[in-house]
Amino acid sequence: MEGADQVFNSMEPEFSVSSPVTRQKAAAAKKIIENHYKNYLQGLQDRKERRRTLQRKAQEAQIPDDEQEKMLRNLEKRETEFMRLQRHKVGIDDFELLTVIGKGAFGEVRLCRFKSTGDVFAMKKLKKSEMLSRGQVEHVRSERNLLVEVDSRCIVKLFYSFQDSDFLYLIMEYLPGGDIMTLLMREDILSEDVAQFYMAESILAIHSIHQHNYVHRDIKPDNLILDKNGHLKLSDFGLCKPLESKYSSLLEAEDLTNQESLTETADCDRAPWLMPKEQLQQWKRNRRALAYSTVGTLDYMAPEVLLKKGYGMECDWWSLGAILYEMLVGYPPFCSEDPRLTCRKIINWRACLKFPEEPKVSDEAKDLICRLLCDVESRLGTRGVEEIKAHPWFKGTKWDALYEMEAAYKPIVTGELDTQNFEKFPEVEGTHSTTPRVGPWRKMLTSKDANFIGYTYKNSDILKSAGTSGVC
Repeated sequence: MEGADQVFNSMEPEFSVSSPVTRQKAAAAKKIIENHYKNYLQGLQDRKERRRTLQRKAQEAQIPDDEQEKMLRNLEKRETEFMRLQRHKVGIDDFELLTVIGKGAFGEVRLCRFKSTGDVFAMKKLKKSEMLSRGQVEHVRSERNLLVEVDSRCIVKLFYSFQDSDFLYLIMEYLPGGDIMTLLMREDILSEDVAQFYMAESILAIHSIHQHNYVHRDIKPDNLILDKNGHLKLSDFGLCKPLESKYSSLLEAEDLTNQESLTETADCDRAPWLMPKEQLQQWKRNRRALAYSTVGTLDYMAPEVLLKKGYGMECDWWSLGAILYEMLVGYPPFCSEDPRLTCRKIINWRACLKFPEEPKVSDEAKDLICRLLCDVESRLGTRGVEEIKAHPWFKGTKWDALYEMEAAYKPIVTGELDTQNFEKFPEVEGTHSTTPRVGPWRKMLTSKDANFIGYTYKNSDILKSAGTSGVC
């Protein structure tokens, strides 16, 4: 890498008199080469590590030498096959596009089938021009990086990421059970036993990204997805980040913490459970529509995020408290048809956090909610996840066995292509990309390409499963 840097650095004076476009293309070309060698060296390191891991596990299992040799030869064969697959440029033409299961201003999520294997995935497709114009480049790169870096059964798995001239693509595991929002719309409220199970799995999922120094910041029922067995995984199928939406202007237009705002929030007394039933049903329908818009929803957002005061991982625990409230009561604690009022309620949570007489919520559940929906300094989770897990409401929870036991709810799934747990979306003519799959050296580099260099990824799980066969 040092040699490559020296070559390109020595060339920089020549570009000093060239046009900005030429300089941009030169910088992009340099980045492509650096990224290529970085990935190549990382691949070598990973390959050595897989071999060492296999040898160590085989020795620990006291496997005979001849069997160990056979396992190592098998691993080498798999490694060679994986290298062959790595050389194949995966693109949109490798997939059969099926049903759309999510739509947003930035793109869509649809079911797809890998033509060569028949495997079914969820394909997230994002429009580059929208990412650039709405300042989402860092967000989309962070999402891709998180999915690559965090290897957890609590997180939706990424298999491939790639791009063409107009779109970014994430090929992820398909979770046919739908999301928690769908479950809540179907059931209205959950029993405390069911809520406790999904809160526990949500805690493990959120903690798994916190361990890698990621803050989700957009935890909401739409991002908690169920697999075919009813177990929960964290994802981001909402296709937007609320703070980048036009709602952020609400906070700039008025001081939501002043006394006048607090007086206006005497509207807190107009709690959701006091609305007419028809009005509540309309709110629910609007809530789902918001999930697929650039506006997003503020209902689960922590006050420190809204106020842009600076925030850390603890903001995700606030969101979890709001979701628990909705699971047990039927609506988020600060919901309103008017987003400005929602903002005021969240900022003035001390006056606005109330529980209805019906449905009944246990004292332990109320205490947990109140200790999540509070100041950062007092919030459970600020000093570590263990203080949440130790709360009395979770007494008896088998944290280490959650994903091995039967889920609290099992969705109806009739097959690998079943989408009944997702909304129906009409197909729009001309939405399928027809961009040919070409390498970076056979096309002109544009500013859109330059922003997404290094986006491509292939998961090596085939080696993880094969390399330790008979050992674990």
